[in-house]
Amino acid sequence: MTDRAVPRRRVRARTLLGISGAVAVLALGGVWLGQGADRANAVSDAPQTARAKKEQQDQRDRASASAQFGAAQELPGVRDCGYGELLLEPKIITLSCANGGAVASDIEWDTYATDKAEGDGVVLVSSGANGSARTSFPARLTLSRPRKVDGMLAFTSVEVVYTGLTPAGKTTETYSIT
Repeated sequence: MTDRAVPRRRVRARTLLGISGAVAVLALGGVWLGQGADRANAVSDAPQTARAKKEQQDQRDRASASAQFGAAQELPGVRDCGYGELLLEPKIITLSCANGGAVASDIEWDTYATDKAEGDGVVLVSSGANGSARTSFPARLTLSRPRKVDGMLAFTSVEVVYTGLTPAGKTTETYSIT
């Protein structure tokens, strides 16, 4: 009997490229899904400046002190994405709660009343796969629609009017913040 040569199978470049592409898609999809599964941290992972974080903590301290004297009952506050303590005149508001991709920060309030609050700030918009590309846009913010939420009076809507460059060409956006 003669030994027959078994034909060697050569891997074509196209096949190798296809397999490599499929592995890359699966790996990136796993990373993307892994980041998307932990939505509870989206608010805390949102882009914030160090100054804004300190001011937010100071605001929490003032709000808790005001609540002891009943002053917090008169004006509506803001609960970041519907969680946490009610804040009066917050310096930071997460606008897109699902992914933390848009955050208003460094807010200076001109008026803060029972029906409406108006102020200026900067909207930080994250883009890219991991939110690393952050762009800031100056904006005018208006809180409105005060409602009872979990027994507390809170603003439920924020309108953002961009005063300079705008993300995606939109000059005005409205977000639900309950």
